[in-house]
Amino acid sequence: MFQNGFLGYKASFMLDFVVVALVLIVPILLFSLYSVKVRRQFSRHKNLQLLLGVVLLFAVGAFEFDLHFIQGGWENVVAKHEPPLTPEQLGTVRMLLRVHLIFAISTPFLWATTIFLALRRFPNPPTPGPHSGLHKILGWLSTVDITLTSVTGLIFYWFAFVTKW
Repeated sequence: MFQNGFLGYKASFMLDFVVVALVLIVPILLFSLYSVKVRRQFSRHKNLQLLLGVVLLFAVGAFEFDLHFIQGGWENVVAKHEPPLTPEQLGTVRMLLRVHLIFAISTPFLWATTIFLALRRFPNPPTPGPHSGLHKILGWLSTVDITLTSVTGLIFYWFAFVTKW
């Protein structure tokens, strides 16, 4: 049922779903930052971050399940490329995936730590407090990490499925 994607390339449905999520995350994240930094809408920021965290957890979990148990690994998905990738092209795609994984693996841990500490250390409804300094640092690190996850993921997708080389 979910063997093929919906973006028109030879990727899996879940890979296309994650790509769309990666495109949407950064603008929503920027809106969340605008809400807290400019508008001082701390509850909106909290709710958007929790929503993003839950959606990403679901999306990545479903994607990993699909990738490993339905598709049989990333190389099986990339093997659908038309025309097939040469060994050199596959090497480039593999390198791009490794760079992407540096950020993709660190992001959930960093984001989970940021959210967990915020939920424990900020009052409800949230207001600035003693935890604000550390939260800003963790928040910016998380923002940079998820942005790099998005950018490197989209670059991987482009070279693995879109480009005709």
